[in-house]
Amino acid sequence: MSKYSSWCVYMLAVSGLFVCRNVAHAQQWVPIPEVSGQDVVPVYEGWERNPDGTFDMFFGYMNRNYSEDLNIPIGQDNNMQPGGPDRGQPTYFYPRRDQFVFRVRVPKDWGEKDVVWTLTSHGRTEKAYGTLAPSWEIDERLIVKNMGGTQRLDEVDNDQPPTVKVDPVPPVTLPNTAKLTAYVTDDGLPKPVARRPVASARPTSGSDDGGGPIANAPPVTARVRLRPPQGLSVIWVQYRGPGKVTFDPEDYQAVVGGKVTATATFSEPGTYVLRAIASDSIEQTTENVTVTVAAPASRP
Repeated sequence: MSKYSSWCVYMLAVSGLFVCRNVAHAQQWVPIPEVSGQDVVPVYEGWERNPDGTFDMFFGYMNRNYSEDLNIPIGQDNNMQPGGPDRGQPTYFYPRRDQFVFRVRVPKDWGEKDVVWTLTSHGRTEKAYGTLAPSWEIDERLIVKNMGGTQRLDEVDNDQPPTVKVDPVPPVTLPNTAKLTAYVTDDGLPKPVARRPVASARPTSGSDDGGGPIANAPPVTARVRLRPPQGLSVIWVQYRGPGKVTFDPEDYQAVVGGKVTATATFSEPGTYVLRAIASDSIEQTTENVTVTVAAPASRP
């Protein structure tokens, strides 16, 4: 076996995501889309310094599946330490990569300790280690860049993130739905430009990490996060909950008159946390709302 073949076998064994083909002595990496059955990997994104001397550690995740949403309740399988198991992390994981999902604040004297997020799914355990090592320091420019935002750094410096407030949601009894209302304000930056159409949040074919199509990829039916459109907009996502929540509309909505409304439908009873993500196309702000959903009343 050549050293190239050995390397291909090693990569396949480690990641389970790629195979290597030797075509006319040229190495080609071919992504293998996995619809379901793969685990979720927690990701440490970096840390940011606060004016009061404390630090925020940012975390996200990579759901290796292209179509399977995963629900991992707080506990042994979804655990953050120290101070956990609950440090505000999500329990509902959409397919593929979701960046800067939440932050964990640590005191100014935190030092060299780690914040460890442990996720276990489909029989596999993964860990992310949050550290204040200097190489992991980030700022708003880097966050915007990583989220696929503007290439003009002066826009980031001048822009203020939008503010968002969400109305409380009364308890829901199935099969009723919940009405969601978010109020959004912004500084007017960046200046409005011609809006492009908002792509569907449910693509009909797979795509690689660069956004291109994958040959022979099975249909992707689960919701994935897309880049926000130009202008002020809001998208609703499920953050926690025992079942599945569907939203109408499911895509980004333009903010009209300072607010947006949507409807949430729940697959089963339980306590859910829903998140409104307000974006001005450069920066974003999130606000959570908890919804209690009861089973249908039994008939006498």
